[in-house]
Amino acid sequence: MTRRGFTETVTVAADLALVGIAVTVCSLPLLTAGAAVHAGSVAVRDVIEGSAVRPSRLWRVFVRSLLPGAVCTVAAVTLAWLLLFNLGAVASGRVPGGLPVLVATGAVAAALLAAGALGVVHLAHHDSWSGALRWAAGTVWRQPLTAAMVAGVSSIAAVIGAMIPVTAPLLVGYLLFAVHVLAARRLSGPVTVEG
Repeated sequence: MTRRGFTETVTVAADLALVGIAVTVCSLPLLTAGAAVHAGSVAVRDVIEGSAVRPSRLWRVFVRSLLPGAVCTVAAVTLAWLLLFNLGAVASGRVPGGLPVLVATGAVAAALLAAGALGVVHLAHHDSWSGALRWAAGTVWRQPLTAAMVAGVSSIAAVIGAMIPVTAPLLVGYLLFAVHVLAARRLSGPVTVEG
């Protein structure tokens, strides 16, 4: 990260908070969540690169992503429900396997979380949803440490959002930023943020 003055830091923080709020509001119908996250990821990429965040372009990204985003949202919600159900069943003892199965299921959940987050970063640069998911899955497989770091950052944001719900919309923007920066540093070199 390049060193910035206080004013630039506050400006970037405010921009990220605004992105998080916009993504949260646009995700309220749930089926629009994928499109909202895609547009939010593009906005965060623009903030990182120091480019102007243009609402008209973000609107076009959002509209173009409605159908593929809805499909991915349904798939992600279904997968999350199945994993949570499985974790609950193993943890309560209704399903045999105990701690090893619990740890394995948790590892699968973390890998899927990392793949989803990395896919969102890839979407900011490319419009292909299937290509983004393939790239993210390959990255998780080739770089498990990066995947663990992305899953860890995402989990921390989720815990903070659950403990202090009023911060959840802000955390969305900051999480998108953190995953973008983490992916760039771990996968292709340093990132600069210009004011």
